[in-house]
Amino acid sequence: MVAGDIEFSDELQTFVEEWSKKEGGLVMMLHRIQNEYGFIPRAAAEKLSLISGIPLARIYGVITFYHFFKTEKPGKHRIAVCMGTACYLKGGQELLEETRSILSVEPGEVTDDGIFSVDEVRCLGCCGLSPVIMIDDEVYGKLTKEQLPSIIAKYRER
Repeated sequence: MVAGDIEFSDELQTFVEEWSKKEGGLVMMLHRIQNEYGFIPRAAAEKLSLISGIPLARIYGVITFYHFFKTEKPGKHRIAVCMGTACYLKGGQELLEETRSILSVEPGEVTDDGIFSVDEVRCLGCCGLSPVIMIDDEVYGKLTKEQLPSIIAKYRER
């Protein structure tokens, strides 16, 4: 196995070396890798396996078990549509359908221009503002599907 053409930053390398010795450190290392790259490239998973001694199959087992981890590069702007109970009951499904319609993508996909990716998430922790979407780190609550086009347009212009 070759770890591809990927170099970990000194900080990431040190983090992985420290956490690979700790029980249960795999999830922490994967979070850190995803934080650095925006997703977990195959070459990074291979390098993690080489450094930590954790079998690649186990690493991918964890990556695919937790929906938070992504193996594909996300769009420049990540849209999370909350489908938790409160959001679902107050119109989350309509928001998801409208987002899909506006962007012509399904959850887990990236628009052809690479600007947006859409994820259906279980809860954003903003139940009092339901229904909610989050774009990058900005939360939009008490939304209607009619508000989505102008919100998404703001991010197209950035």
